[in-house]
This record gives sequence, C-alpha cells and structure tokens, in this order.
Amino acid sequence: MPGSRHTPYGFWYRLAAAIAKPVLFVLVRHRWRGQEHIPAEGGFITAVNHISYFDPLTYGHFQYDSGRPPRLLAKASLFGIPFVGTVLRRTAQIPVHRGTADAALALREAVEAVRKGECVAIYPEGTVTRDPGLWPMTAKTGAARIALMTGAPVIPVAQWGAHRIMPPYARGGRGDRRLRLVPRQRVQVVAGPPVDLSRHQGVPLTPEVLKEATEDIMSAITALLAEIRDEPPPVARAAVRRAVRDVTQ
Repeated sequence: MPGSRHTPYGFWYRLAAAIAKPVLFVLVRHRWRGQEHIPAEGGFITAVNHISYFDPLTYGHFQYDSGRPPRLLAKASLFGIPFVGTVLRRTAQIPVHRGTADAALALREAVEAVRKGECVAIYPEGTVTRDPGLWPMTAKTGAARIALMTGAPVIPVAQWGAHRIMPPYARGGRGDRRLRLVPRQRVQVVAGPPVDLSRHQGVPLTPEVLKEATEDIMSAITALLAEIRDEPPPVARAAVRRAVRDVTQ
C-alpha cells in the first residue's frame, strides 16, 4: 500500500475507521481502483460525484485505504450532530456555511489546507445529484477555484452502488433515506489521473475560466462513472461539454 509514505492518521481518524469499517464490510462488497493516482505527497484535491447520503462513508473508506486522510467540505449542520460533529471537528473536516457571510471561510480554509500539503475532498455538485439517471449535475466552481489558486492537482473520483444501500430520493422528490441492508451491495470507487487544467493556469480567474475548468473536472468524473456503469452518459450532457471544449480550444 502507498500509505506507508503518508501522514499518519491521528486518534480520531483511527477511531472513526474502527467504528465505520466493520459496518461497511457487512453492508458493502467494495471494489477500489485507481489509488495509484492518489499523490504520495503534497497537497491535492479530490473531486467526487455524489449519489447518496451514504456515499461519504464509501468514498471515505476508499480514501482512508489510500493512506491520505481527506479533509471533506461538509455542510455546517452536520457539525451540530452529537458525536458526529465531534468526529468531524477532531478529524479537521471543513464546515460549509451555505448562504451566509461565513461561506467564504470554507474556501479559504481549503486553500490553506492544500497549500500545507493536505488532501481536500469536494463534492463539486454541492448536493446529492437530482439527475433522474444519477449522472453528475452542473457543478459549482469551488474545486476549480482551489486548484487554480494553488496549482495543486485535481484527482477525479467516481463512485457507484451506494445509492442501492440508501436511495437518494423517493419518487416525487421526497427524501427516502431508509437503509437497505440486504442483500450486500457492490460499491465501486475509481480514481483517475489528474485533470489537465494547464490551459486555465496563469490567466485571470474569470467566471468563464472557472466554468470551463469545472466542466473539464466534471467531464473526467463523468467519464469514469460511464466506465464503471458500462454505459454512455446522457447525450445532452456530453453535447454541452463538447461545446465548451470546442469554444475554448
């Protein structure tokens, strides 16, 4: 494992793993691929698709096994949940205060973490996908902004299967977060090579540049997800990304 060269996990990370991993082994038949793309040292960003309220656990398991502890940007409300909030704070996860004057604090903290050589994990969509086919939606520009501000690599990560354990939404859009404990579900998590953002570096971070860089990131995630699912992404989504590339080439 590459983890021997990485920052050791602290007590709270090990405690969280000791609690979560036995449960995940019972519920999940996991298949991890692409961990060779996780940098052995230095700061970086992982950009991950979001298909279920359960998938932070499966992604977290994948990232933990890589040997690089992630600092996940998480909704600030989660930090108020007893014990969960304690674990999030003690493992230095980053609270996101949406729609408040403190919203920019998460971005600053993420940039500082990457510059210190840490891994910052981001769900670029900002929420569980509402796409009917569970394909990635249009993303926010935070991951691209952090990458272009720091020069750190973005590692795209795609995951599939956690939605069978905890469905993201019931029909009609109402939440259905009931765990489906049997049968044991197969969950795949795959990391790809760093996204090539070189054409966006060294230029002002305009909204257009951030949008294009974000599309490059989401295209990489979508391609990995299409490989896992062994099916092409929706034609309309692919056409939008082709149009962005054609305009900027």
